[in-house]
Amino acid sequence: MASAWWPCLILALLSGLAASGFPRSPSRPLGKRSLPEGVVNGIEVYSTKISCKVTSRFAHNVVTTRAVNRADTAKEVSFDVELPKTAFITNFTLTIDGVTYPGNVKEKEVAKKQYEKAVSQGKTAGLVKASGRKLEKFTVSVNVAAGSKVTFELTYEELLKRHKGKYELYLKVQPKQLVKHFEIEADIYEPQGISTLDAEASFITNDLLGSALSKSFSGKKGRVSFKPSMDQQRSCPTCTDSLLHGDFIITYDVNRESPANVQIVNGYFVHFFAPQGLPVVPKSVVFVIDVSGSMHGRKMEQTKDALLKILDDMKEEDYLNIILFSGDVTIWRDNLVQATPENIQEARTFVKNIHDQGMTNINDGLMRAINMLNKAREEHRVPERSTSIVIMLTDGDANVGESRPEKIQENVRNAIGGKFPLYNLGFGNNLNYNFLESMALENQGLARRIYEDSDANLQLQGFYEEVANPLLTGVEVEYPENAIQDLTQNAYQHFYDGSEIVVAGRLLDEDMNNFKADVKGHGATNDLTFTEEVDMKEMEKALKEQDYIFGNYIERLWAYLTIEQLLEKRKNAHGEEKENLTAQALDLSLKYHFVTPLTSMVVTKPEDNEDQTAIADKPGEGGHGEWRPELEGLPDLGGRGPPLHHPSPAERRCHLLQHR
Repeated sequence: MASAWWPCLILALLSGLAASGFPRSPSRPLGKRSLPEGVVNGIEVYSTKISCKVTSRFAHNVVTTRAVNRADTAKEVSFDVELPKTAFITNFTLTIDGVTYPGNVKEKEVAKKQYEKAVSQGKTAGLVKASGRKLEKFTVSVNVAAGSKVTFELTYEELLKRHKGKYELYLKVQPKQLVKHFEIEADIYEPQGISTLDAEASFITNDLLGSALSKSFSGKKGRVSFKPSMDQQRSCPTCTDSLLHGDFIITYDVNRESPANVQIVNGYFVHFFAPQGLPVVPKSVVFVIDVSGSMHGRKMEQTKDALLKILDDMKEEDYLNIILFSGDVTIWRDNLVQATPENIQEARTFVKNIHDQGMTNINDGLMRAINMLNKAREEHRVPERSTSIVIMLTDGDANVGESRPEKIQENVRNAIGGKFPLYNLGFGNNLNYNFLESMALENQGLARRIYEDSDANLQLQGFYEEVANPLLTGVEVEYPENAIQDLTQNAYQHFYDGSEIVVAGRLLDEDMNNFKADVKGHGATNDLTFTEEVDMKEMEKALKEQDYIFGNYIERLWAYLTIEQLLEKRKNAHGEEKENLTAQALDLSLKYHFVTPLTSMVVTKPEDNEDQTAIADKPGEGGHGEWRPELEGLPDLGGRGPPLHHPSPAERRCHLLQHR
């Protein structure tokens, strides 16, 4: 028979946007009873620690929270962690009074059946998803008997991507009560050597941060530690609530004497490529902007503000045009024009006079842009050594002209013909984001959601800055024939300044003496080849010292990258191809214990393996910003309110009991 607390166990993942956070407990004044400071509603969270180990951009993070019930009756303790959307949970354990309840990663279909069985017995709450910017939310709540202790431990891993010249480890901090032992600790090991390391917190002044924060780096190792005392956590000198609520961000970069770096451990390799100092390749960019009626007001003004700033940042050797679509299509100029000061001024005037109107004709807007870029290339209106880019912004679904998503995708794919990338920006939640993402991915671009906040114009500018400076086009990464297998993506249409190309794979011969890697690409003035040669014996010696982080990091990095890319390919695959991609990604997810969109983590009571009573699922990016259980084949728990409404554990339990 299950123990009394077990029916109260709840695991939930809420889709959102990037990093990690902490326990939740309602903040209220202490009662008259003589309880230790930091006790809220009878619960004392006496320890919260995030331990981050980063080796060669691959982060292994463990969030541990310890609490004790100081009340005379059983109380519910909740543990919330906000982690990056790009991260995979790899482990979760609950320890109550010395008994540990582990998490096991299962195929999603298997987990779903166990979930449904548990729901029918009223033993678990459901999955909840809500879109956010960088984070998704993991929640577990458990009833703890009077005087008992509980420890929550969540482990997740991610490959840190380089943006605008830096790697970012983003942690969400929100204990919401004073914690006796609160600590963030990050150890970073980079074989190339660390060139910069910084940390900042949005919730604390620099003076206060300075006294609680220590950071240092030398050679290949860096360390950041943040240990605020209880007094430093107070929102005011006499307050009993915590000011620790916001973002804690660690940023760093590595030395780049060489444009590339190859590391090999236990038969797996990773190849990082980010050249410095190359001239920028001129670009032809067409902005395709939705001006339908739904863009009225703030969204339209923010879009115009962003376009004006982007126009100011364009280089004179670039070419541009602006296409507006509503029910009809309006173009600024018949052809691409050079970004001369005079043309930029005229473009600014055009942008200032944009106003919203009518319906949403995505197909015709995109086709005009693509045909214009193709024509400019065919008629030699743009430099031969230049590249083309389409950036589309829309806040809704196509509803006039060709409105079938699959037909629009086909038209766009055929017109672009693999020649240049398409970037789709989805403004807000009321659109088919999956369609935008699928269309961008199959045209070697990406999709990005723009959130309806006060900084939406900065989000738009920030995206443009990422693609504003192409340094190479047609990049191909080559290795010796018959020397490697299971290679991740090794061809890229563009390499942008401030980013990084990462390729990983397995060696066929672990006893080889030398390993050679070539990167070839088209630059602004000539074709370039970058060669990196590795002496395997020297590599073996050099990498022994990094065992203090975690030993099989390159193998796990390879698995992470492979799964990520298989899942992306799967979005545009059909039939047997989709089945094969799914099977490969699932096998790797299970082998490496990753919670991915194909797997779920089930928490099992050790002495009763059939009693699977909670589930953690990797959320996807909802098509219209809202999760619906029936789309996942799960029972509908109700609670389909606005995307930002997160039902409490108690609300979710009530729903289950009402809908049993």
